[in-house]
This record gives sequence, C-alpha cells and structure tokens, in this order.
Amino acid sequence: MNNAAPLRSATKADPVITEIVRNCLIAATEEMKTNLMRTAYNMIIYEALDFTVGLFDAEGNILSIGLGLPMFIRGIADTIRAKLKHFGPDGIEPGDILLTNDAYITGSHLNHMTFSVPIFHDGRLVAFSGCMAHWPDIGGTLDGITTDIFSEGLQMPIVKAYRRGVPNEEILSIIQMNVRLPERAMGDLRAQIASVKTGEKRFLEMLRKYGCDEVLAAIDDIMAQSEARARERVRAFPDGVFEAESFMDDDGVAAGQRVPIRVKIIVAGDQMTIDLTDVSQQVSGFYNSGETAGKSCCGVAFKCLTSPLDLPINEGQFRALDIILPPGRVVSAVKPAAMRMWMTYPMTIVDTVFKALSPALPERVMAGHHADLLVGRVNGRRPKDNSFYIYLGGLIGGGWGAKHDSDGRNATIAMNDGDTHNGPSEQVEAKYPLLVERYALRPDSGGAGVFRGGLGTEQVVQARADIRFNAQIDRVKCRPWGLFGGLPAAGNGVAIHRFGEDEHNFPSGKAFNLVLHSGDAYILRSGGGGGFGSPLERDLAALENDVHQGYVTREAAERHYGAVFVGDDFVLDRSATERRRAEMRAQGLPVPEPDAPPSEDEHRGHNHPHPRAAAHEHLTEEERLVMALSHRCCS
Repeated sequence: MNNAAPLRSATKADPVITEIVRNCLIAATEEMKTNLMRTAYNMIIYEALDFTVGLFDAEGNILSIGLGLPMFIRGIADTIRAKLKHFGPDGIEPGDILLTNDAYITGSHLNHMTFSVPIFHDGRLVAFSGCMAHWPDIGGTLDGITTDIFSEGLQMPIVKAYRRGVPNEEILSIIQMNVRLPERAMGDLRAQIASVKTGEKRFLEMLRKYGCDEVLAAIDDIMAQSEARARERVRAFPDGVFEAESFMDDDGVAAGQRVPIRVKIIVAGDQMTIDLTDVSQQVSGFYNSGETAGKSCCGVAFKCLTSPLDLPINEGQFRALDIILPPGRVVSAVKPAAMRMWMTYPMTIVDTVFKALSPALPERVMAGHHADLLVGRVNGRRPKDNSFYIYLGGLIGGGWGAKHDSDGRNATIAMNDGDTHNGPSEQVEAKYPLLVERYALRPDSGGAGVFRGGLGTEQVVQARADIRFNAQIDRVKCRPWGLFGGLPAAGNGVAIHRFGEDEHNFPSGKAFNLVLHSGDAYILRSGGGGGFGSPLERDLAALENDVHQGYVTREAAERHYGAVFVGDDFVLDRSATERRRAEMRAQGLPVPEPDAPPSEDEHRGHNHPHPRAAAHEHLTEEERLVMALSHRCCS
C-alpha cells in the first residue's frame, strides 16, 4: 500500500462541501457501474458483475471504488500508476483513453481489460476514471491447463486506445483480430469507455460546481478521516505477532502436491503489517497472480477488520497497513507464469489472515469459507445456427464461515468476488444449449458448531448438444476449517454424469477438455463454511430448525451435535440430548473427519446405475431429455 499522503491543496476543507463530495464520489462510481451493466454485451459483465469501476487522483490513489470485486481493490490503481510511469507526466493528454491487460500489472488474468481516462481541469491533470472488466474471450487456448502466459491469449501492453479523443484504429484492429467473437468484444470495449467517460463527466461537474481547490481539499479531508478511523481501530487490537498456515490442493500440474499458504501479521500500535514472504513460490499451473493481487489480499482483509462498511473506499483506509511481499510468490508472480485462474489462491490467503488473527480478535473474524468460484468453462456451437459461444458457467455460491454470534451465509459468492452474481438459470437456458436440472443447497455441507457454517450448493447442468467442458476447482481436499471447536465444512467438487452411466467424480477438482453429448451433465458442488464453537453447545431450537429445513440431516445431527430425536419427528428429546452431549464431551467428541472429496452418497440418485439402453444413441432428443431428468433429479 502507498502510505504517503499526496499533496493536494492548501485550501482548508469546508465540512459541508466535504460531505457533498463524499456522496458525489460514491454516486459517480455507482453510475459508472450502472452504465456498464446496461451497455455491456456479455453476461459475465451485465449479470455476473465481474468488473470494478473507480475514480482516482492524479497520482493513482483511490478516491472511490464502485462496489464490485474486492480483489480489484488495487488493480485499477496500480495500473494507473504504471500508465503514468510509462507515458510520463507530459505524455498524457485530454481525450486519451489508456488501455492494458498486462497480467503482471493488473495482477490478474488477461481477460481483464483495464481502461483509464485522465481527467483534466483548466489544462491540469487532476484525476483518473477507470474500469476493469472481464472479457470471456481474449484469444489463447480454451481447453486444458496453461503453464505460461503466452498460451493464455492476447497480451496488450500499455497503449492509447484513443488519442486526443480519436480512436486508435490500429490498436482496435489488433484486438478484433485476436478474439473469437469480435462483435461482443468491441461491444464490451464501448461499454467500458462509456463507463469511464461517465466518471470523467461527473467529476468535472463536481469541480465546476464547487471549485477545484475546494473539491481537492475535501478529498484530502475524506482520506484523513478514513485513515484516522482505521488507525483507531488498529490501536484497539492487541499488539503482537500472529501466524497461520493453510493449503491449496495442488496447482493442476503436480497433482496431489499441496501448495502452502503461510501468513504473518504484526500489530504494533496503530500500524498493521501483513507479511506474505512464506506464501508458496509461484507454481507451474495457472493459479498464479501478480503483485497487485497479493496487495489486494492484504487490503481486503484489512478493510474487513477495520472499516468494512465505510464508504467511499479510498486510499486513506489503507495507510495504516504495510505489506511485505517479495516477488516470485503465487500472489506476486513474475513472467512467464500462467495466470488464468488468478483468483483462486487469493481467497484462501484472506481466510488465512483471519485464521491468524482469530486468537486475538475472535469477534472480528469468521471461520474458513468455500473459497472458490466453482467455474465451469463451456464452449461449443448452437445447433440452431452453428454459431460459436463461450460460457463461463458456475459461480454458484457456497458457504461462508460462521462467526462468534451468527451462522455462516448460505450460497454466497466467494470473498474474492464480492458483488459477483451467479448466472440466472433462465438466461443460461435461453442463450446456450444447456438445461439447468438442479440448483440447490447441499445438506450437511456447513461445518458443525455452536454457530453453523453456511451451506454450499449443487448445480447440475445438462448438455442439450455437444459441448466442451473444463473445470479448475480447488479446496476439494483442503476443506474450510472451523474455529474454536467448530468443525470443518464439506469441500468443493466437480463431477460429470454421462447419459446411461454412473456419475464420475474428479478427486482433484480438475477436469480438462471433456466432450459432453446431449443428455450428459456436468455437476458443480460448492463447499460450505466452517463452524464456530463446539457443536455440542448449539441451541437446541436452532438445531431442530436446521433438521426441519433440511440444512442438517438427522444422521449428522446425531453424530456431530449429540441430538436424540423423539421417534421419526424433527423434535428433540432435550433431556436425552443433554445426556448424550455430556457423554460425547467426556469422549472428546465430535472430531473432524479426515479431509476427503465430497461424498457421492449424499446426493439423491447419483450413485444408482442406469441401465444403458442397447440403442440409446437412436433416441429422440425428447426421449433423451426425459430419461436424463428421470435418473438425475426427477425420479
């Protein structure tokens, strides 16, 4: 983080103007966000909201970020600083629109095209408007694993997409030539430009209405207030050195070889230091991310701990944070490291920061969460017109960890992506030859505890024509942990179910370059959140409700919570339950079960073989549909 407060204005801030400016910044970035959603061509932007917009000062410091992906918290800011360094103070002019998707600058994969507009007032550069958004296709291979950046698509260095308000046709032509669906890519490009120009317009309106020096002074005051609040909250934390370790399953290349995530946090007075020196070295597979992502991990954790609800998100909130992050780690990777699945490891780093601080701050942290986006990459051709499509499926949400006073959230997108949404089933079915057979909560997937972890989900998607499917899921075996006696949650999982055959699980969570035919299905299962506190202390009325709602099965309630039921009802025998709980405490129960892939047994019908029809290849599409549904979800 940049701890130096920039010199802005000698004008004394007016408190009324300061509050107006605070809300103007928030409103401007929300309007940028809305305009992008309304004009984007690809569902991952307008439905999933895989983007972030923001306003920044003339040095690239954050003024306000529109709520979106927390892990972009530094992405646009560091990219603007890189652009300033590249062009120099005199190399940027009014009307320029700066562009890059350099993974080692943005910290993420090449799919994130990042646009910035310099904002000039009376010939002086005063701010930037920026937008980083996900393009489903940026060239490169679609299937399998990548082991270097060159196979992942078009690398766009820092360039001017517009010069003095005029499109740079050579740059635009390079983009169009390197993507499979140029009309959609250029539609998203125009949408991002509309978004950043909206930010420029609103910022200039604010300067004209209230005066440039007055606005800059107000911004200075907002940042100082944010810094003061963050430092006050850090001072309330116990001083000390706190460490924790967790693991990822593997990097997709060295199957089964766990990847260590080790963090150290130092709290001294009103300053916190997060040291990621002992995070794993960059890996051979495509789970690496750049230094910007590593700094974002620290920033997200720090903001959650010190100023989770404070808006606007600005640079002042991070001046009490120092980061130690040597190059060459999985979150500070250097070229030519592969970056396609950049977002997976940072989530667990944030979780591990909370884990390290749990002994000191039990009321400000949560247990581990499912920590994966559960991405299913699908591509193919639509039967009706043979048009090619790319669908980034999944993002189905999973369980978040329980806290000291509440259960974890069910079916919530992983921390990395914040406001990102799942793709509505109706949209998926309308746009692609896919049928969402099932999308439901997973019973028993949340870790048991006095407060239960949130539940994961299961999504079953049937191919209605030939598709190619890839999944790169982690934390299958390294499951979300519980805290203070809470039990770990179920891990993530992926499976396929071919028509007329048994389900096939992928124990590593990685499934590459699979062709699914009509009637086949892919299955994504998200893990839950870890429990908080001993399950034997859970309120009995809450446990009854869990079983009644189907969140916890009777078997799990008996095994983990010491439940004794009256007959076949969901009603607990309270006296017998208390006696059973006392016996379990004396025996040191319950204990966590060994890390393992998700069980197939818990899923209705999934393990029952379906007799292969002798001539099933001759069935009509309607007959295949009925047979597939009757076996997987409607029997």
